[in-house]
Amino acid sequence: MNINVLTLFPEMFEGFKTNSIIKRALGKGVATFDVTNIRSYSKDKWNRVDNHPIGGGAGLIEQCQPILDALSAVRKPNSHVILMSPRGHTYDQETAKRYAKLDDLIIICGHYEGIDERVNDYVDELISIGDYILTGGEIPAMGIADSIIRLLDGAISPESLEDESFNQPLLEYPQYAEPYEYDGKRVPDILYCGNHVAIEKWRRRESLLLTRKYRPDLFNKLTLSKQDRKLLEDYDNGITPKWESEALEKGKRFLHK
Repeated sequence: MNINVLTLFPEMFEGFKTNSIIKRALGKGVATFDVTNIRSYSKDKWNRVDNHPIGGGAGLIEQCQPILDALSAVRKPNSHVILMSPRGHTYDQETAKRYAKLDDLIIICGHYEGIDERVNDYVDELISIGDYILTGGEIPAMGIADSIIRLLDGAISPESLEDESFNQPLLEYPQYAEPYEYDGKRVPDILYCGNHVAIEKWRRRESLLLTRKYRPDLFNKLTLSKQDRKLLEDYDNGITPKWESEALEKGKRFLHK
C-alpha cells in the first residue's frame, strides 16, 4: 500500500522513514511512504498558507486552497483520505487493521490554530488519537502510519503480531530478557521450566490480570473461557495449581544447575 502525508513540515518525517521496522519495511517494498509539502501549493508570493480567522479570534487558520490543491495533486480514485481532527472517532487497532487493507491512504495534518472548515468536505474520515492538544497532526500521522505498516505482510514476523496487545482486547503478558536477576528483581522461574503448555497458561493468566488491573474497560469486553475463569479463580483464592507448582519446581532445578 501507499501512505501519503500532507504536511507543512515534511522534515519531521525523515527520522520516521529511516529507522527501525519502518525503514526495513519500506526498503523491502512492503509499503511506500510519501510526504507532500502543502506549502508547495500556496499561490501566495511569499508561500503563505495561513491567515487570521474571519470574524476575529486568536491564532492563525490554515487556508483551504493550499491543502485542497495538494490533495487534488496526489489523490487517486482509490484513495482514502483522513484528516486529523478532535471531532474524529478515536483511532484504535481495529481501525489500523481496516486501513492496512487499503491500497492508498492520505493523511492530512493540521497545524496552527486550526484548518479552514471547508476542508472537511473533501475528506472521507475524521480521526483523533485522543483528548489532548498537540501542536500539529504530524506526530499522530506517524503513529497511524507505524501501526498500519507493521500489520502489512513482510513488515514483521507473524508470530510477533499474534501476541501483541490489542490484537485481542487484552494487554500483553510480561516479557523478560537476561540477566536472571537485576537490582534484586528476578525473572519468574516458570519461564525457565521448558514446559510450553505451563508457560502459555502463565502468560494467559498474567495478561488477564494486567488487563483487569490497568484496563478494566477492555477486560469487560472479554468473553472468558472456562480455563480463563479457572486461572483467575485460583489466583484470587491464593491457590497454586498443580501445573504451576510442577513447572516452578522444574524451573528452579534448571536455575540451580
